[in-house]
Formats: sequence, C-alpha cells, structure tokens
Amino acid sequence: MWGSRNSKKQTTVTCVACGTSVERKQAREYDKQGNRWERHGKEFEYLCKGCYRDLCHQPRDGLESMLIDIEESISPEPESESESESESQSEFEFFTQYFGVIEERCNGESAPDSNSQSES
Repeated sequence: MWGSRNSKKQTTVTCVACGTSVERKQAREYDKQGNRWERHGKEFEYLCKGCYRDLCHQPRDGLESMLIDIEESISPEPESESESESESQSEFEFFTQYFGVIEERCNGESAPDSNSQSES
C-alpha cells in the first residue's frame, strides 16, 4: 500500500566523516540540525556505523547556525599576507569569536552546581 522503505534507488552512500562508500542500509542518517525525526523538506547526509558511534549525540541547539554566523562575520584578509598566515589569522578570529559566544551563553545561564553547593 505505502511501498517499501527499501525501494529507494540509492543503494550506496558516502560517509561524510571518513569518505567510505557503504550500502545505504548499513549507514546512519546524519542531520546537521540534530533532528533526524523532522523529515519534511530535508536531504540527509550519511555516516558509516563506525563514525556514527564516534559522533557526540548531545543536543546541538543552534550550534550549526552559530558556526555559520561566525564564519560569515570573519572578513577575508588582504592578499598581501601569505596564505598560511591568512588561514592562521582566520582560524584565530573564528575561535576567538566562538569562545566569546560560548562565554556569553554560559554567563547568561546559571551554573548547574552554583545553587546546589552543600552548606558546611
């Protein structure tokens, strides 16, 4: 009636982490937003079982959009610098901004153990 889930034409997929080609039925779906259950309008990437096991499965609320915003805010350096110096500076700027955003988020929330310290 609804058709088989196995009727998809794609039989092999490439793991986005290691580049290995695996059978689709042996792969695991990966969703950048961390919500593979919301399927409408999405195209999924795939991970092999080994890479999927190594993946952190903690919630990533807003992580992808935050990384994109930081990356887009870094202006390209003038071409007078060498390529390696430019890459190093961009990486430094990226991590500086990333840690700044994380620090702001952490300061905006109360630390989990701050109110639960035992009185001695």
